[in-house]
Amino acid sequence: MKGRTIALDHLNGVEAAALMVDGRLQDLLVDTDLPRPGTLYRAIAMRPMKGQGGMFLNSPDGPCYLRQIKGLSPGQPLLVQVTGYAESGKAIPVTNRVLFKSRYAIVTPEAPGINISRSIRDEEVRVSLLEIAHEVMTGEAGLILRSSCAGADPDEIAEDIGAMATLAAQVMADASGEAETLVEGDGPHALAWRDWTDPAEVITESGCFEHGGVLDAIEALRGAHVPLGEGSMYIEPTRALIAVDVNTGGDTSPAAGLKANMGAVRELPRQLRLRGLGGQITIDLAPTPKKDRRQIETALRAAIKADQVETTLVGWTPMGNLELQRKRDRIPLSEVLK
Repeated sequence: MKGRTIALDHLNGVEAAALMVDGRLQDLLVDTDLPRPGTLYRAIAMRPMKGQGGMFLNSPDGPCYLRQIKGLSPGQPLLVQVTGYAESGKAIPVTNRVLFKSRYAIVTPEAPGINISRSIRDEEVRVSLLEIAHEVMTGEAGLILRSSCAGADPDEIAEDIGAMATLAAQVMADASGEAETLVEGDGPHALAWRDWTDPAEVITESGCFEHGGVLDAIEALRGAHVPLGEGSMYIEPTRALIAVDVNTGGDTSPAAGLKANMGAVRELPRQLRLRGLGGQITIDLAPTPKKDRRQIETALRAAIKADQVETTLVGWTPMGNLELQRKRDRIPLSEVLK
């Protein structure tokens, strides 16, 4: 099936959203019972972590961990925002640089100024967006207009800016008191509306995952094996890292190795995104000459750039493995499907 489709349904009884492009699953969001990224707390500082430059905070959902603690003392209330999912047995990661993000606008209370996405290059459009922003925004909070503003209805943009600015003002004025959840993070359906902004057919009927091929695509993600056309790879999480093994199959020539490696690095960000995997990632590539490493890196950087999850290419190990560090902003699909 050609084109983009957004399916809003439920998976194992919880809210879920799937993005299909030309009949292929490109993204999958599944809700959990854990605090969602984007949730805003009024938290209470507890104790610093000596030698690590961070501090534990108390929140309604349990202990949080904040890295930036300059000028912070135990017992002090402060506003923080969940940045990702905590690893098992660890505190919820938070930041005190809170953002209020919607489909068209991101309000930045601690960073004044109005900025427009660099992907919007039409000068007339940029001027028009600035006029809307200056008309709606009041106070000292900053504003970022997202790329989705291009071609959007001006009234919808203005309404979105106003809603986020009002919410930001209300929350920032509520910094004193006991630990409390001030704003819940967006669920899968809201995130799909917020972040999947390219034109698409939206399907909301119950059971659309089954009829649209989403369940079949999810079932394929249960296994470690990923066919690449030219070779294959296996993606296997361990306690310490995510191990990726690239294979060429029967053809062991240098050309076959390069084809398998190129296919693997182009496909890997999509596979990690769909599987909800992050942290340290080690790629055991198929045998390939050192002279091909730059070509492999270039392809991997391009694939990472097109992905929304923050990922850093760390480099090559002495044994020729390629290492990545990827933000844990999702729960592993294997845990969701239990």
